[in-house]
Amino acid sequence: MTSYQELIPNRVYIGGAASAEEATKTHDLGKVFDLRAESLDEDKTGKRVHLPIIDDKEKQDKSVKTAIDAVKNAYDNDETIFFHCSGGKNRTGTVAIGLLLELGLAESIKEAEEKAVSIRSEISVKPEMKETLGRLYKM
Repeated sequence: MTSYQELIPNRVYIGGAASAEEATKTHDLGKVFDLRAESLDEDKTGKRVHLPIIDDKEKQDKSVKTAIDAVKNAYDNDETIFFHCSGGKNRTGTVAIGLLLELGLAESIKEAEEKAVSIRSEISVKPEMKETLGRLYKM
């Protein structure tokens, strides 16, 4: 059993930082998006793109939007991708919700969150990130 999940079958994988190397070995990934601000790890995948989102900070609109846009752009360019934060809960969940909304796979933040959590039960988006999503996707 893998420690990461398919957000979008055969295209978008999500999990924690510890899963990045495993996902890279298992799938033909184009990019691995690291959402951790505190990341000091070396790139063991050769495909890492660092898009830091600071955990437990308010007003992360710009960094969250940048991460969602970068992941969507890679998806639109037919790349297979993996994105993660430390544990694959808060920042990963936030970007997953945004991606589902951007791709039209959910019609509301609530629906996107329910879908993301049904795929990766560890997802637990903190209130400040929900506020950020609310500002980015006025629903």
